[in-house]
Amino acid sequence: MATIKVIIVEDHDMARLGLSVILGNSPDIEIAGMYADGQEGVDNALKLNADVVIMDIGLPTIDGIEATKKIKSVNPDIKVLMYTSRENEDDVLDSFQAGADGYITKGATAEQTVAALTAVSEGAGWLDPAIAKIVLTNIRRNTAVKEKRGEINYQLGKNLYGLTEREMEVLALIVDGLTNPQIADKLFISISTTKTHVHSILQKLYVESRSKAITMAMKEGLV
Repeated sequence: MATIKVIIVEDHDMARLGLSVILGNSPDIEIAGMYADGQEGVDNALKLNADVVIMDIGLPTIDGIEATKKIKSVNPDIKVLMYTSRENEDDVLDSFQAGADGYITKGATAEQTVAALTAVSEGAGWLDPAIAKIVLTNIRRNTAVKEKRGEINYQLGKNLYGLTEREMEVLALIVDGLTNPQIADKLFISISTTKTHVHSILQKLYVESRSKAITMAMKEGLV
């Protein structure tokens, strides 16, 4: 696995230090820089061509949401993982609208933090379970409104959970009974990437196991 180049944008000294310790213990992660200012984070993320930016929301100069928007407008390939104690709906939705690839709270364990960073680096995304519920509720509400207005004509179930096209492919193969290695072979992706997609699917469907994901997929007409 290639080394993931990460920068941390966090204005609290202890949180920055804690993240550096957590990430520093992983041989696959390189901390390329740490910054306490939003604009400084933007400038260095672009300058260093970071793979992943771990971004707080409450930052000096510009906040993390605006910083994310600026990074993505210049280099959309840079992944942004929001790392914050904020769980209100406006912050969550504004973050994703700005282009964030994942959202994890500061109460996450070290293992969850590393897993979230790895997931977004592979393009699979990450949602803290509490955040997933907020996003799901919003998607359902907006989709229902649009369908009522006649603005969409696709099957509601297929768009209800925010699954990507690749995640839909993986879900269909899970329903067909394929294992992770078999899915990896079928889609020509690594087993690690397959596991990341499966994890993201479980989060978005708000279930804890593959069997429950299969049940949900059949019930909701996702496959």
